[in-house]
Amino acid sequence: MANLRTAMDAAFWDLNISTPQAIDGVARAIPGDPIPLDNSRASRALRFQQISLIGNGFPLGIIPSFSPSADHKGLGSFALQSLIGKADFGNWWVGLIGQFRPMKLISSIKAEVSASEEWDLPLLKETAKHFADKSLFAFGLCSQIALSSSSSLLFSTEKHGEKKGRRSKAMLFHKLPDHDITLEAAWPELFIDHKGKYWEVPESISLDCSSLVSDSGLRYRFGIHKNSGLPQAAVRSINTETPIALLPRLCAKAAFSYEKSKDLWRQKETKEDVIDETEQGPVWRPAYDVCLKDPHAAISGIIGGTCEAWIGGEKRTKNRGCVDLFGSLCYTFQHGRFRNMYGDLTRIDARLNIASASAVLEKASSLFRSAQSKQTINELSSPRLNLIFQQQIVGPIVFRIDSKFGLDSSSGKHRPQLEDLIYSLNYSLRLLGSGKVVAWFSPKRKEGMIELRIFEF
Repeated sequence: MANLRTAMDAAFWDLNISTPQAIDGVARAIPGDPIPLDNSRASRALRFQQISLIGNGFPLGIIPSFSPSADHKGLGSFALQSLIGKADFGNWWVGLIGQFRPMKLISSIKAEVSASEEWDLPLLKETAKHFADKSLFAFGLCSQIALSSSSSLLFSTEKHGEKKGRRSKAMLFHKLPDHDITLEAAWPELFIDHKGKYWEVPESISLDCSSLVSDSGLRYRFGIHKNSGLPQAAVRSINTETPIALLPRLCAKAAFSYEKSKDLWRQKETKEDVIDETEQGPVWRPAYDVCLKDPHAAISGIIGGTCEAWIGGEKRTKNRGCVDLFGSLCYTFQHGRFRNMYGDLTRIDARLNIASASAVLEKASSLFRSAQSKQTINELSSPRLNLIFQQQIVGPIVFRIDSKFGLDSSSGKHRPQLEDLIYSLNYSLRLLGSGKVVAWFSPKRKEGMIELRIFEF
């Protein structure tokens, strides 16, 4: 089924979104934005680990990605990433990733040659200089050390040739029997809003404690977060208003949720299902993904609440707090066991999201008022419908479409409005149980990349 836990995680600062704009492949969703698509969530594996594993399946270990240039005018959106080197010292490892933009190099050389009247030695010298253009390259260094069996420290830094300064992150993770504690800092931190626009916050620090999902379905988390410095849009826009959640301030937040799932019907896997009789004898052949082995239909839901308070910042954010409710309802239907070569998987997930009950009620009450004044549109006042369609192409290859529709009739259009869309091809890795190589593309962001994802359900 769809990952319902994003209903609560979207209210905090550590919801990672996949992006080729950063060497580590991660940008943070802005707290309080509508719940993002499931397929937009970044992999749980570090980018260094992904390239180290899936690089073996690509020529020379080079993995492509696609993203628009910073000014949306120049070329260079096609990039190649590769693992330059790594070292392992027992409980400590370090790795270096390099990125190269061939299209930008080709464009620069083409412009140089077109402007020249004839081929001569000076032209060759000028052309050779383009290979040393620092804007063609980017490097990322990642290191992790295990402090104990339950604690680890992660540090990463990256430098893009066309940008000033570096982007660095540090994370201290400690695992308790029933909780996870995380201390994170980034300077600057890269965020992405629900419209696909990127923001950089000069300094971001957060401390978070979250409970593990219990058998009863109850989960809670709380934390504090501090932004410092004025956020800047990664791409300049005339009518771009800074999201309130990114303004300099200190914010404390707590949330709880209760999740429940009910099978309408399910055909559980048996021993006969995973054993094929051949001329050489019985062969064990499990599903390509253990999370997709049972045909079923199910209804699941999550409901919860958030409480937050913040101080500092501008007048519109000073000494404020709020309490709110959220919820999601999902229907899942799956045909096939995802074992055979053809026609053994068709899956549909339909999920209705209400990110803010107070915003929905406020909007509903305004419909009964005789005189309405122009008010700022609250992005959370409309429910969203997320649809996921998966279809097996051949063997472990699955085509997937994730879409999000806004159910808002205030604009005069009484039909759902498409807000986001992601296409992807997934290659399931049977040996990992529930691992897959995902190649996705977002028409809205005009971005795409290849990732390794493990146990995404």
